[in-house]
Amino acid sequence: MDYIFGIRAVVEAINAGQTIDKIMVKRDLNGDLAKELLDTARNHRVPVQRVPVEKLNRVTRKNHQGVVAMMAAVPYYTVEQLLPMLYDDGEVPFFVILDGVTDVRNFGALARTCECAGASAIVIPERGSVSVGADAVKTSAGALNYLPVCRERNLVNAIRYLRDSGCKIVGTSDRNAISYTEPDYTSPVALVLGSEDNGISPEVQQLCTERVVIPEFGNIHSLNVSVAGGIMMYEVVRQRLASGLEAGK
Repeated sequence: MDYIFGIRAVVEAINAGQTIDKIMVKRDLNGDLAKELLDTARNHRVPVQRVPVEKLNRVTRKNHQGVVAMMAAVPYYTVEQLLPMLYDDGEVPFFVILDGVTDVRNFGALARTCECAGASAIVIPERGSVSVGADAVKTSAGALNYLPVCRERNLVNAIRYLRDSGCKIVGTSDRNAISYTEPDYTSPVALVLGSEDNGISPEVQQLCTERVVIPEFGNIHSLNVSVAGGIMMYEVVRQRLASGLEAGK
């Protein structure tokens, strides 16, 4: 992963429009320059993490001035930027939302399947999610070079925007759920996949217009999230092809 060190260098990088995954700031860093950095980061929706200086020193021994920015390997979008363009282009939106997926291998595998299945974008929250760095791009077999990534400051608000804009929100659940094959995926849709430990968060679950389950017949009842995502994505593909829609459109 590429890094930028120093307060002024990071401020200039943000203002120049470089895509930054997050900024690590020394826990007790204060002063006018630090305030300028924090204000700039907030205005450009760049996450800031307060850390002990030892963590910064593990990244570099150079004069980092208490600030290290981690560069993202891909540009970030928001659903509010992408959705109107998809509708304008006559596409049927197909989003995949990851709620709390932190493992880079699962994320890379999901991104790879998203790209192969023609998904419009993959959506992640700013916090509590994997960082989209070089490792993620490599694990995705290069899919992240083609698949738009939407990073949202507030995932609940982003999902609410998609729902209010005509997207069906389909989430996995083991309660009050129907088979994953039952919903109609030929209309605009967003699939929600939760973390393997905790599943979909309650706030997001409440926004789902459909709750589905993938049948399991073994003893462990625990599909890997990337496998579950692949099953659901290709049900979208199957239905759209059967209805005469071009895959991914």
